[in-house]
Amino acid sequence: MDTPLVGLFLSSFIASTLFPGGSEALLVWQVKEGVYELWLLVCVATLGNALGGIVTYYMGRWIAYRFPERTLGAKHPKAQAWLSRYGAFSLLLSWLPVVGDPLCLLAGWLRINSAAACLLITVGKALRYIVVVGVAAQIW
Repeated sequence: MDTPLVGLFLSSFIASTLFPGGSEALLVWQVKEGVYELWLLVCVATLGNALGGIVTYYMGRWIAYRFPERTLGAKHPKAQAWLSRYGAFSLLLSWLPVVGDPLCLLAGWLRINSAAACLLITVGKALRYIVVVGVAAQIW
């Protein structure tokens, strides 16, 4: 894999864990450069970002297993409210800044179905990157 694509993957992965960061700027720059097909950029960014969200989800499951008496929901009441109201479908919003990472973590902590969680995290993040690439491609 080319170094720029590895960089995009890593940037997307890190941006989707509990560490701050954004992969959109790198993605837009790569769209502007025009070296790669747009579908490839969407796939690489989605793969990295979805894997980051899934890792965060499984971190939540591990925390629930390891520290069952701890209460994560009190620290993230908005995320827990979304999960309580909409269930796994809340994870379509896992791409949102500030709220997305806690959604994934709490979904794991609440033991939301892992297959549904992985699918919906991936779909939500893919839709975000499709929009970002579509807008960037129209500008340039």
